[in-house]
Amino acid sequence: MIGLFNDCFPPIMDGVSLTIQNYAYWLNKKAGNVCVVTPSVPDAKDEGTYPVYRYSSIPIPMRKPYRLGFPRIDWPFHARINKLSFDLVHAHCPFSSGSLAMRIARSQHIPLVATFHSKYRSDFERAIPCKKIVDYLIRNVVRFYEMADEVWIPQASVEETLREYGYKGKVEVVDNGNDFADGAPIAELRRVARETLKLSDDEMMFLFVGQHIWEKNLSFLLEALARIKEQSFRMYFIGTGYAASEIKQKACELSLMDKITFVGNITERERLKRYYAAADLFLFPSLYDNAPLVVREAAALHTPSLMIRNSTAAEIISDSSNGFLSTNNVNAYAERITELIRQPRLITKVGDEASRTIARSWENVAEEVYDRYMNLMVRKKL
Repeated sequence: MIGLFNDCFPPIMDGVSLTIQNYAYWLNKKAGNVCVVTPSVPDAKDEGTYPVYRYSSIPIPMRKPYRLGFPRIDWPFHARINKLSFDLVHAHCPFSSGSLAMRIARSQHIPLVATFHSKYRSDFERAIPCKKIVDYLIRNVVRFYEMADEVWIPQASVEETLREYGYKGKVEVVDNGNDFADGAPIAELRRVARETLKLSDDEMMFLFVGQHIWEKNLSFLLEALARIKEQSFRMYFIGTGYAASEIKQKACELSLMDKITFVGNITERERLKRYYAAADLFLFPSLYDNAPLVVREAAALHTPSLMIRNSTAAEIISDSSNGFLSTNNVNAYAERITELIRQPRLITKVGDEASRTIARSWENVAEEVYDRYMNLMVRKKL
């Protein structure tokens, strides 16, 4: 059995939980014998073709909808998980699920793969004002990755963050995919999607999908939009998070509510796909993200992203080729949007190239992942 361990899983939606979901689906389809291990969530409906083992958890204050898991004290869960014989475990988080994966790997003498997805220091610093405590927690994160048999990162630029934390070991780059990269014709989907949203032909649509948290640079984005609010555009925000109400309040203070629609969280993938298809530009100025899935999802629907130059997330973007870049300055970002509003043909051309160069299917990624698992299991037995 291959075990995929993470501290969140649908119905909690973020890039990592979607990664786990797609790993599980495609690996199970290819080889079977895959399971997911994750904290419990109220009203979770685990209806996939693979088992999901959940352990006790409580809400994390100020970090809605995430949960703090307690696998050590959940005895019924232990009774179930201890009956399983694993061939390999893959931890996508260094906390409760990662610790559990580490314990199973040691007790069953099997390989542990650990993927580094997130900028944990930023999360710690927001919640903990004491630098010494944050440094201590980061050392624990590094220690976790040092004990793994292989450490994976979703794109090469993420290595810099891991090195900054103090990790000195080897890393392997394993790309993320997306479930919209099916090569379907985009023109009709875009037309229908824009009609549904009642967008006129000459009205630009901008889109942001992701957690509604300040770390995503959303104050920066709102201020940039306020500088161009005389232009003809509609901006859609999709997602939820601890700062959702404050973000709406800021949009109101900037007199942007007639330009912005806050859609809320969307879990139905076909509905989300239509928003990506309708959009002209995906606005993603985050300095917090490592390798955001949403940029790849937008690219799959021929929607190019406008990102911040030299950010970790923007490594896959070549300016005016498969996406657009701006300096980390509100006025510069606003000016770049204005320039692009005047160049719809360039947006279309760059969107097509984004689809060709950025969007990789999860099925293709899972093939690579499975081969890597098999090679590691063989090496571990030598």
